[in-house]
Formats: sequence, structure tokens, C-alpha cells
Amino acid sequence: MNAAVFLDRDGVVVEDNGVLARASDIRIPSDVPRLLAMLSAAGFPLVVISNQTVVSRGLLTEGDAIALQHAVEAEIATLGGPMFDGFYYCPHHPNATLPAYRIDCDCRKPHPGLLHRAAHDLGLDLKRSVFIGDRMSDVAAGHAAGCRTVLLRSGAHLAPPIEGARVDPSLSPDFACDTLDEAVRWILAHVKHHDRD
Repeated sequence: MNAAVFLDRDGVVVEDNGVLARASDIRIPSDVPRLLAMLSAAGFPLVVISNQTVVSRGLLTEGDAIALQHAVEAEIATLGGPMFDGFYYCPHHPNATLPAYRIDCDCRKPHPGLLHRAAHDLGLDLKRSVFIGDRMSDVAAGHAAGCRTVLLRSGAHLAPPIEGARVDPSLSPDFACDTLDEAVRWILAHVKHHDRD
């Protein structure tokens, strides 16, 4: 089974400018396509893991959220980046506007449910995989799934925990850095994508 690179979306793959609910608001940082291509060329499957509270708040349907992700991927591809191997999202929230999504799930980060689902579907080795995120809830989800973790110090890493999230204050990432470039170089230097490497 291959090691994968899991990525939080907002703040890592796309600029986090608040609520992303329209394709016209997608902003891809200029280095993202090239850096994702480096990981893909090294043999790492790329999987987006995202809490999508826009669904629980009634701003988008689940179909809309998937279509928006397709728009993100199309923009990255236009800029020379690779396609993602998977997109796994949690539509739930403990205080969801829509009652159908107001449930205690195992998929909302910092829970590791999305990572387990992706590993099952795609045949991935979580213990050798890496999760890149910009919040400690990402680090906690990756840690709970058995992955190595990289924290991007984007500013969001200093924000209060997301609503309903309990993160062990003693938890720390395997690597912390200021840019995705540093994260990718650390992964390429420290993580084997396959047992034969």
C-alpha cells in the first residue's frame, strides 16, 4: 500500500478568505500547482480532507460542495498541477443550521474518520502517510489516524479550536513550517511513498 499526502483544502490548497461557496472566489496560491506536481511525480497519491460547514449551514448542498471541489481541481490543472486522487469531506457540525447535519459524527476533523475512509477506498498506508494542515484540528486528525503531520503556520494555526473540537494541548506536529514549499521538501526528504523506495 502506498503512502499518501493528505491535504486540508482551505488555507493549504486554496487561499482561505473566509467562506468558499462560489467558484469565482477560488484563489490558488501561485506555487501550489508546482508543489502538488512534485508530490505526484514522486508517487504520492494526493487526497483532500476537508470540513465543509457550508453544507451544514445551508449555504451549499453536498452536490454543490463536490462541484466546487471539481472547480478547484480544474483551476489547479489549468495552472499545470495534477488531479487529486480523492476528495473526502464532512458536511456535519455540532450546531448545524440544518437539523439533518446536526449529528455527532466520526468524520469531522479532529476525528480521523475521513482518513480511514480514504485509506480503505484507495488502499493507502496511513502509518506511512502525511497530513498537511493549517490548524491543530488537522494535526489531531492525522495523529489519530496514525499519520505523520505537518502544520503550516498560516495564521490559522493560532486561531481558537474549531467549534466542537477537542484537541490535546500537548499534541504537536511532526514538522511545522511557514510555507507549503517547506512542507513538500520535508516530505520528499523524509517519507517513502512505497515500501520498495
